[in-house]
Amino acid sequence: MTAPKENQDQTTRRRAPAMSPEQRRAMIIQTAIPLIAEYGAAVTTAKIARAAGIGEGTIFRVFADKDELLQACIAEALSPEHAVRELDAIDVSQPLPDRLAEAAEALQAHMSRMGAILGSLGHGGGKHPGTVRGAGRAESTTRIRAALAELLEPDKAALRRPPEQIAALFFGLLFTQPRTEDEPDLTPQELVEVFLHGAFSGGAK
Repeated sequence: MTAPKENQDQTTRRRAPAMSPEQRRAMIIQTAIPLIAEYGAAVTTAKIARAAGIGEGTIFRVFADKDELLQACIAEALSPEHAVRELDAIDVSQPLPDRLAEAAEALQAHMSRMGAILGSLGHGGGKHPGTVRGAGRAESTTRIRAALAELLEPDKAALRRPPEQIAALFFGLLFTQPRTEDEPDLTPQELVEVFLHGAFSGGAK
């Protein structure tokens, strides 16, 4: 006598494979980052666990303690990986102004995430904080500049300077964009227009 079909379905249905410790760590970090940005170091591991849909004990199976989790979240927030992936995904067949505007949006989002995490945890600092202990800052900058240079490469012949130098200038402008109290920040498109064409309007002599 065969088992009912619904029982067969239940016995043959496969459970989703369990996460590896590395995957679990990554999932917890991604869940924790926005909570840290909102609550700072006061966020509890219980709150992070609830948001992640796991038991609090699961956190301590992949992190020694809360401090290690916080440090891992800071390292992830300051990592250039996500920004570099977004830059690499920009369609290079677009006109240069459009490419650079997309790049500006991606890098401004990267900087906002860095600022939110560092600010919430009480880390003051300059325009480009690098990592918490300063290690990796040069490598991060180099990788982002290289990705920007790739976006400039199709227009290399029309540029006054090598793509690498133009990329460094653009990167610097994004991190040091001056702000005034009575003027809104430039949009990415406006910033790119000033960068490519200078301060003069089209009718200036």
